[in-house]
Amino acid sequence: MFKKYEWRILIRVALLFITLCVTAYLLMKGPGGYVYLTILIPVVVYELFDFYRFHKKAHDEVSQFVESVHYRDFSRHFDVKHAPLELQPLRRGFNDINTTFKVISKERETQYQYLQKILELVDTGILSYDHQSGETGWMNESLKKMLGIPYLKTIHSLEKRDGLLYREIIALRPGEGKVVQLTKDRNMIKVLLSATAFQTDGRIYKLIAFQNVDEALDENEAKAWQKLLSVMTHEIMNSVAPISSLADTLKNRLELASKHIEDNEGTVEDLELGIITIKRRSEGLLKFAETYRNLNKITTLNLTRIYVRDLFENLFRLMQPSLQQKNIDMDVILKDPELEIEADVNLMEQVMINLLVNAMEAVKDQAEPHIVLSAYKSANQKVTVKIADNGSGIPADILDKIFIPFFSTKKSGSGIGLSLCKQIMMLHKGNVQVQSAEGEGTAFLLSF
Repeated sequence: MFKKYEWRILIRVALLFITLCVTAYLLMKGPGGYVYLTILIPVVVYELFDFYRFHKKAHDEVSQFVESVHYRDFSRHFDVKHAPLELQPLRRGFNDINTTFKVISKERETQYQYLQKILELVDTGILSYDHQSGETGWMNESLKKMLGIPYLKTIHSLEKRDGLLYREIIALRPGEGKVVQLTKDRNMIKVLLSATAFQTDGRIYKLIAFQNVDEALDENEAKAWQKLLSVMTHEIMNSVAPISSLADTLKNRLELASKHIEDNEGTVEDLELGIITIKRRSEGLLKFAETYRNLNKITTLNLTRIYVRDLFENLFRLMQPSLQQKNIDMDVILKDPELEIEADVNLMEQVMINLLVNAMEAVKDQAEPHIVLSAYKSANQKVTVKIADNGSGIPADILDKIFIPFFSTKKSGSGIGLSLCKQIMMLHKGNVQVQSAEGEGTAFLLSF
């Protein structure tokens, strides 16, 4: 098309050149050629005007095309059908270029929309900000939910909300990663911060990814505890079992020998008491090891689809006598009777009984002891079962230790109840979280 346009220019130039050559020849010929000059001079003037007009139209067309490109108005269409014959090839070319730009623009817009949707759908929080001014460039919905912040104008605005997190982000260098703890709705979650940087339009941006690694770390931590305690249990049983057996043998022999020994100073009695103490403590250690073995035996589940209402009904019927005996009020709240979970019924009842017994222990000294058992579907469509009490709460310094195997604040507690709950929930591909404030109460949340 543009070659046709070039040929039209060449034809005009050639005609003008020939006309001028003829005019020059007639001028050189003398008076005899002046008669023809009266005809040729208007022709030269017309050809010059036509050439100027041709270029002026082309220049105007190009200017309009450049303007549409400048303002990215690729929807503009140049009318070819009603255009002058010499401009039709040019307009066709402009339309083709506009169509190409329109396709490229649509592809880029589609890619941008895809990227936006992906960033909104992923669980990883994304934050980008200008490294120099701190102005926020991008913040996806996952991060807003994770931090509980609807909007951040600058990264420095985060300092007032969470000073520790702000300092960690500022200190994080591109290519580095660090695990930090966040508090959301009184829940402690572990988040992996990863940083990178990029430059565009002469400005440097820092991109921070917030990945919730709470469940993964809990799983790794649980496996580490299992391996450690498995080794400990093996060593304890191998070392203590012979001691217990030997203590029992020495006790029997001492009882037989004491009939033939005169013991005026009570030495035999002291020996017998010492051997009994050794035997009792040995049996205690063996029982401790056996308790862990029972904790570690649960590896498979018998999953079924169950209504939460049925689970609550069985629990209420089971716990009602104990609640009445201790004058504890328990409310059961279930707004959606059709709420279902996929779980091992026996194990799930064990988990919830354990948590309810703990709640009853926590409220026993309260003037108006109260427990709330509820279930609902959270914003991320996960079913959550909540056991809340109005007890004295758990001190902040031990809140992150309560799920450690054999850790207990009770004198008579074994410290395996909450560890067992956590292990069972992990087998269900869920998790258990705790919310507590001293003087206000405690709530355990089972998320499926």
